[in-house]
Amino acid sequence: MGKTITLQGAPGTAEVYSKAVGAMLPVIGKPARVRADATIPDRNYRLENVRVDADKLHAYTRVTGQRFGATLPLTYPFVLQFPLAMKVMTDNDFPFGAVGSVHVENSIHRLRPIGIDEPLTIDTHAENLREHRKGLLIDMVSQISVGSELVTTQVATFLKQQRTSLSDEPRGPEPKQTTPPPPDSVLSVDLGRIRQYAEASGDRNPIHMSNLSAKAFGFPKAIAHGMWSAAAAVANVEAQLPDDVTYSVRFGKPILLPAKVNLYTRRIDGAGAASGPSASGAGSAASGPSASGSFDISILNRRKGYPHLTATTRGA
Repeated sequence: MGKTITLQGAPGTAEVYSKAVGAMLPVIGKPARVRADATIPDRNYRLENVRVDADKLHAYTRVTGQRFGATLPLTYPFVLQFPLAMKVMTDNDFPFGAVGSVHVENSIHRLRPIGIDEPLTIDTHAENLREHRKGLLIDMVSQISVGSELVTTQVATFLKQQRTSLSDEPRGPEPKQTTPPPPDSVLSVDLGRIRQYAEASGDRNPIHMSNLSAKAFGFPKAIAHGMWSAAAAVANVEAQLPDDVTYSVRFGKPILLPAKVNLYTRRIDGAGAASGPSASGAGSAASGPSASGSFDISILNRRKGYPHLTATTRGA
């Protein structure tokens, strides 16, 4: 790990997004194409004595359906580290721009629940630039500690879309487009809810904020944040998870707003088999905590059945 820079406060939204937009400008902005062996800044940003804003947390739980209580929701570490991740990606020597990058995967390993009143230290850096058939992937890695105790590791994987040496490799099968089975529950989301999520989380990427700004980036309409769907998807089983748990998410096709989408949750028993719907449906998982914390979760398109999100929770 290279140099650690301790910031006096979290970077402001106006600061990071103005730099993100500037990176898109011709001549003075960042290049449209990035070499696979581009240099990633060997730099770690740190925030110390971070205190959770209870009002923002409450707003976050209202818009995602998660519990507001004495400990943080499982997905909230993404929100806490987001300003630092944007700081890394908007630095002049970061090889590509933040706006336009696609959040394709996310993993949160919670070693124990974080108390809402605990002072936190957050460290964030970029690593593992690599080729993908659709472009270049990079990991934004954040560690959250209480004193010297590591309590959560958060990894967000972003895609810079461009041709690479892997672009001509055979593609996998297209997502199934068949009418899906009856869901455990239905999630409804519209532009108003997503704007509320943007306010609570600080993620005001233009692709989420209006149809007009989303069209500028190639989307027909505004889309839901991937991490809104990740939070809403795990909300019904969060109380059944152990303290030490990993939540891994892969994002599929974006959710165009407004939308209703199907949510499916299955508990996985010790032998690796699904044992029925979770608390979001009428299955056995509603009766008590999962000993292993193992669930398979998905959000599917209601008409064509292709995935918007596939995820797992796995206990230690």
